[in-house]
Amino acid sequence: MVRFLEREGFEVVRVRGSHHFLQREELRTSVPVHQGKDLKIGTLRSILRDIQMSPEEFARRLRNP
Repeated sequence: MVRFLEREGFEVVRVRGSHHFLQREELRTSVPVHQGKDLKIGTLRSILRDIQMSPEEFARRLRNP
C-alpha cells in the first residue's frame, strides 16, 4: 500500500513504530506496515477515504499503474 501511495504522489513524512505517515498536498493518511499481514478491509477503506479515492478507482489504478 505504501508503494501504491508513493506512485500516486504521496511522500512518507515520518514513521512511528509500524505506522508510515504519508502526505500529498492537503491529503494525509497513515498505513500500518506489519510483515506478512494483509490490510484489513476496514483499514483499507479508511485509507481510501483519507486520500479521497473510491474503491473502484483504487482497483483500476492498482491494475494499471
